[in-house]
Amino acid sequence: MSTSPNAVVQGTSLLEPDVVARLMRAGFQARQPMSGNMSGSHRSPHKGSSVEFAEYRKYVQGDDIRMLDWRVYARTDRFYMKEFEADTNLRAFFVLDASASMNYAGAAVSASGAAPFGGAGEHAPGGPRSKVALARRLVATMAYLLVKQGDAAGLSCASDKMVVEIPARRNPSHLSTLFQQLEGLRAAGTTELPAVLHTLAEKMPRRSLVVITSDLFCDAEAFADALRHLRHRNNDVIVFHTLDRTEIDFPFTGPIRFLDLESPFTLLAEPEIIRDQYLTACREHLAAIRHACDTTRTEYRQVLTDEPYENALASTFLDRIRGKR
Repeated sequence: MSTSPNAVVQGTSLLEPDVVARLMRAGFQARQPMSGNMSGSHRSPHKGSSVEFAEYRKYVQGDDIRMLDWRVYARTDRFYMKEFEADTNLRAFFVLDASASMNYAGAAVSASGAAPFGGAGEHAPGGPRSKVALARRLVATMAYLLVKQGDAAGLSCASDKMVVEIPARRNPSHLSTLFQQLEGLRAAGTTELPAVLHTLAEKMPRRSLVVITSDLFCDAEAFADALRHLRHRNNDVIVFHTLDRTEIDFPFTGPIRFLDLESPFTLLAEPEIIRDQYLTACREHLAAIRHACDTTRTEYRQVLTDEPYENALASTFLDRIRGKR
C-alpha cells in the first residue's frame, strides 16, 4: 500500500507543517541540466518535446517531420528541425556529517566551571539545539519537498565510516525509511568528510544534486578537492555549513576545560587569553571554506543553530528561481 506525502508529514517529528507549507510555494529549481529518469520540472541535457524552444538544427533523414519548421522552409527552401528543452526530474543525494562534533549544542558549563559539552538530542540539557538536530530537520524538510515535486532523494550519513547509505528514490514510502534513519541517527566518530565525498562522487550518477550538511571541521583544501571532484562530474552542489554561535563568537569567560568531542584531548584555558587567537583562526578557516565553495561554483549557506533553518532553505529556493546562483 502506498504512503501519501501528507501521512509522511504527520508520521515524523522532523517536519514542521507550517514551514513545509511556506517553502512548498516556492519549489526547488536546479542550477544546471539534470539527468533524471522521468519527466519533471528541471532542465535536461537532452533535447525533448516540451513547450520551451531551444534551437534549430538541419534536418537529417529519419527525423520526425512533425518537428519541421515549415515557415523557415518557406523563407529559405531548406529543412530545419525545431528542438526543445526536455524537462526531467532530479536525483538528490543528501550527505549528512555524522561525526561526534555535530553533537555540540552550545556552552552549557557545569556548576564547577568544568566544560562546554555537546548533546545528541534535539536540545541538550540546559542548552540549545545541537548541530546534528538542526541538520536532521534541514535534510528532512528539503527531501520531503523534492519528493513532493516528483524528484528522488537519497541519504548518506558518515563520519570516519559510512553509517547510513540510502539510494535516491521518489516514492513517498521511501521518505518514511529516510526519516526513520534520520531520527535514529547518533553522531559519533571523527570527521572524514572529504574522503566520503570522493567515494560518493564516483558512485552516484552524473548530473545529480548533492546537498552537504556539515560543520566542516576538516582541512579546507581537502574539502575543496572533494568539491572539485563532485563538480567535475557535473553535479549541482549545495553546502549548508551548520555551526553553533558560540563557535564563531567564543563568548566564554572564566577558567574552562574544553573537550574535543572527537578525541580524548582536553584543554584547560582562560578564554580571555586565547580569544583573539581563536577568533583569528576561526575567521581564517571560514574564509578558506567559503573560498573553496566560490572557486568550485558551489552554493554555500551558513546555518546557525539559534536561527530558523527555514531561512536558509527559503533563500536557496528563491535565489535559484531568480537565477542568482
